[in-house]
Amino acid sequence: MGVLESVIAAVGNTALVALGRVVPAGSARVLVKLEGANPTGSMKDRMAVRVIERAAADGRLPEGGTVVEYTGGSTGTSLALVCAARGFRLRLVSSDAFSQEKRDHMRALGAEVIEVPSDRLRITKELIEAMMEQAARMSEEPNTFYCDQLHNTDVADGYRPMGEEIWSQTEGDVDTFVQAVGTSHSIQGVARVLRGRGVRIVAVEPAESPVISGGEAGSHHIEGIGTGFVPPLWRDDLVDEILTVSTEEAEGMARRLAAEEGLFAGTSSGANVVAALRIAKRLGPGHTIVTLLIDSGLKYLTTDLYSSHSSGG
Repeated sequence: MGVLESVIAAVGNTALVALGRVVPAGSARVLVKLEGANPTGSMKDRMAVRVIERAAADGRLPEGGTVVEYTGGSTGTSLALVCAARGFRLRLVSSDAFSQEKRDHMRALGAEVIEVPSDRLRITKELIEAMMEQAARMSEEPNTFYCDQLHNTDVADGYRPMGEEIWSQTEGDVDTFVQAVGTSHSIQGVARVLRGRGVRIVAVEPAESPVISGGEAGSHHIEGIGTGFVPPLWRDDLVDEILTVSTEEAEGMARRLAAEEGLFAGTSSGANVVAALRIAKRLGPGHTIVTLLIDSGLKYLTTDLYSSHSSGG
């Protein structure tokens, strides 16, 4: 690799790994992209680089300016990395509903973090909307760039290289791409590359809050996905199928991935694999499913997912 000019150049080009022990016999091949290998341990590094660089280039983010955003933690941590490397101030709105590791990581990278109290640590539509409202008020200050990830069209472009990486790494041998939906940008960015090449795109959302599927909003504990409302830039035409996965299923699979595959990831990654295995069972041998391990399990060590008092501990 040689010497990189900055940590920003280390983003992307993550490994693609075949799952073994968690894939039932008679299933299609399932490959996972190790996005936890990005500098902050999350795929969100990809979008943070694109968003900040474009905003700085076109003047929306002035030299010496401040970036403002609402975040469950991974986007904020990624923005903190890029802002630290580029010399921008960063103010973030998060909540105690998200892991302590994420909030600590954002602060360690120099971000100011304001926390909106949650209802019993649950991720709900009301919580996300309150975070967004707080960030919008903060963005009214001078010399401020409001990232506003849910409405920012630059975000999806940050994930297009991931689609190209998947196509290259599989040498075009991929039938289905599976990804959980938060802002919906990652699945859209990849779909814009792969769908035109004959790859089916499958979205995943929490079973407790299946709003994209047309169900009612509810609370869940799968961090990073399931905002409780249809993302503003969501596009039905880029997705072939939507599957729902419960928090319990997602957590159980995340623990299995760690214990049986040596792959340490978060709950949304577990949801991705649960859905991918359903597709793999349906398609059978001779097919290939690709999904993402969205982030590192190091972001969740003190949560019920991996802490010693959890059911899987």
